[in-house]
Amino acid sequence: MQSLNDNKTTLSVMPSGSRCVITKINGHGSFRHRIMEMGFVKGEIVTVVKNAPLRDPIEYEVMGSHISLRRSEALQIEVSDISACESGATSFSTFTEEVQKNIKEKSNIINVALVGNPNCGKTSFFNFATGLHEKVGNYSGVTVNAKIGTFNYNGYTINMIDLPGTYSITEYSPEELYVRQYICEESPDIVLNVVDSSNLERNLFLTTQLIDMNVRIVMALNMYDEFQKSGSRLDYEYLGSMLGFNIVPTVAFKGVGINEVLDSIINTYEDRANTHKHIHINYGKDIEDEITRIKKSIVLNKEVTDKYSSRYLALKLLEDDKTTLEVFKGRDNYSDIVSVSERSRKHLREVHKEEPSEVITNAKYGFIRGALKETYVPPMSSKKNLSSKIDNILTNRWLGFPILFLFLYIMFQSTFSLGAIPQGWIERGVELLATWLLSVLPSGIVSDLLINGIIEGVGSVLVFLPNILILFLFISIMEDTGYMARAAFIMDKLMHKIGLHGKSFIPLLIGFGCSVPAIMATRILENKKNRIVTMLIIPLMSCSARLPVYILLVSAFFPKNQALILLGLYLVGILLAILIALIMKKFFYKSDSEQFVMELPPYRFPSFRNLMIHIWDRVAEYLKKISSVILIASVIIWVLGYFPRTSAATDAIDSQIALLEADAANADAVQMAKIESLQLQRSLVQKENSYIGKIGKVIEPVMAPLGFDWKMSVSLVTGFAAKEIVVSSMGILYKVEDAENITSLSKALQSEVYATGPRAGQKVFSPLVAMAFMLFVLLYVPCTATIITCGKEFGRKWAWIMSGYTFALAWIVAFLVFQVGSLLGLGL
Repeated sequence: MQSLNDNKTTLSVMPSGSRCVITKINGHGSFRHRIMEMGFVKGEIVTVVKNAPLRDPIEYEVMGSHISLRRSEALQIEVSDISACESGATSFSTFTEEVQKNIKEKSNIINVALVGNPNCGKTSFFNFATGLHEKVGNYSGVTVNAKIGTFNYNGYTINMIDLPGTYSITEYSPEELYVRQYICEESPDIVLNVVDSSNLERNLFLTTQLIDMNVRIVMALNMYDEFQKSGSRLDYEYLGSMLGFNIVPTVAFKGVGINEVLDSIINTYEDRANTHKHIHINYGKDIEDEITRIKKSIVLNKEVTDKYSSRYLALKLLEDDKTTLEVFKGRDNYSDIVSVSERSRKHLREVHKEEPSEVITNAKYGFIRGALKETYVPPMSSKKNLSSKIDNILTNRWLGFPILFLFLYIMFQSTFSLGAIPQGWIERGVELLATWLLSVLPSGIVSDLLINGIIEGVGSVLVFLPNILILFLFISIMEDTGYMARAAFIMDKLMHKIGLHGKSFIPLLIGFGCSVPAIMATRILENKKNRIVTMLIIPLMSCSARLPVYILLVSAFFPKNQALILLGLYLVGILLAILIALIMKKFFYKSDSEQFVMELPPYRFPSFRNLMIHIWDRVAEYLKKISSVILIASVIIWVLGYFPRTSAATDAIDSQIALLEADAANADAVQMAKIESLQLQRSLVQKENSYIGKIGKVIEPVMAPLGFDWKMSVSLVTGFAAKEIVVSSMGILYKVEDAENITSLSKALQSEVYATGPRAGQKVFSPLVAMAFMLFVLLYVPCTATIITCGKEFGRKWAWIMSGYTFALAWIVAFLVFQVGSLLGLGL
């Protein structure tokens, strides 16, 4: 868990006799008020008198009084040491200017945690406030980890933490548990509760849980422009006074209200907010009595209640929250807390005839409805809104699937047709650069490295940048408009048939872009087994890194119906994913399935700014990969293919060339053609006898049944690092050398022949071989980053399982396609 408190100095670590000044009081509301009432307020000087014989408690002098604090209490007080520099100072005003500045800087650091429902605009607020470019999407589950942005505002340093979107703070999903632990363990100074104003009742449920935690809250009432357009009205100032914190209307993606929220955060931090107060939600006499009863046992553990609100802990124990119970494990009265909690839950079940958690939830919604009844006026019109009208078409029983597949077809067709124009420009630029270098550099190892190593390797991948950007543009449009959630809705029945949740479709669709965020997005699934199955089939979704391989081979060997061939590859991955999920359901997770519960957010026109952020992020990521992993891999592959320069076979060819060139003065066209043929043959033989050729020969027997030669085999091995390197490797290994010009890679593949062996002189590639190769690239072991992410999220065992089964599946499918196709005479 990311922490901003690792380097802070707290009162608990100050040695006896030292003097310090208080810069911040952490902890929940009641704890902070109690400590401050004792004189521990920001700017006050504290002297550490002495430690008790057992080092706890500690005696301090503050405001002329001697007060003892437990070490756990002193841990919540941040200080700045002034022992060495200000021994004679008696107040803040008597410090030197330098020390005052240092103390003020430390006390003016505000840690703000952004908390809100998925799709409430929380990350848009974060991006606008911090100036960072985090991913924003109009569907649940985009933010799967905490992101921190730091900026200065009105003399304060604000650390803003964008926590995962969650509908509540329980323990039903990793996001919920993460958010709860962050708030409790890290004690942010302010919790900024971002609320979707068009879904007040549901969003405010999370707010009630924050109120129970007794944290300092500021609310950003987001998407307020849509709220007003709907004809709704809300007296948000009065609602804020009822709830005990400031509420500020915002339109985050436009930057409206951001500064007002930041001002409110500072005022709340400095205890200047007029509306700030802590309220208790009344859960009714029965619940309140049981809360009081449980609290009597809880408050005996002062180390716990210094960090957590005792009322909040009592409520969670009434809800039978296992994570909360873990907090008390090892405490002297643990068994007493367990028994008291069980008796209270039993009593409430008998009285209310339902689970205490349900009673508490109903009471929360009752509180919300009561507050809204006094402040909210719904719109007069009862007509269907625009989102409902669009849904009548896009999620229609008969039209939903055809529209989804039409969208995907347009996406892939655009990837080819629109991408071909800038792709041609980049390819031409790469060729011109290589031709220019060839003309100005003397022939030798340096020019060969630059032209046939770096430019050929890196350039062969760079030309596919436009295609990848177009693919991500379409995915971003699906996310930003809200259609991504509808796609999950449309696919739910099919997903349920294979034992998965409809929401599994979202990480699978993200997998078309990149498998790493897709695996992390499986956290939106509440059921662990669903997460595991979804994770295992994500690599079967064709990520953008595989797209260069597909485009290269489809363009070279399938000139007709290119979009359909590409769509077919994606569909093969999907169908095999369904097959794997069915096998997992039948043999491993037979009875594990969930009902579909997912928000369908309102449709929104995609923000140009967000689309540009998405595209720029992809450009930066792709160029970073090209300038690091792919560049290094290209150089390594070139070195392995360049050395050794001679062998017995190449020496024999050199002798033949020398004999022919000796009579060059009398050579005719036939003789010159023979010399050129021998030079080409020498290049091929040298590559085959190089270090990389020897590596390829070791691998080739395993891959030969699939129709792959040693160069293809080596290219696949390099693809373990990143799938784009497959194209980079092929660009180097299949380079047809020509003193006049640089031949394009696709033409080189079309003309490639076996140099030796029983198939000498035959074409290496055919449409059948190309199809088997693309299917292997589609299915075999995902890139290193994906494997590492899988290991981090699910453990090493699952990373090994993913690697093993994907390689086996790829080999079997490619073998069947090539062997059966060969028997039927296809593609020969």
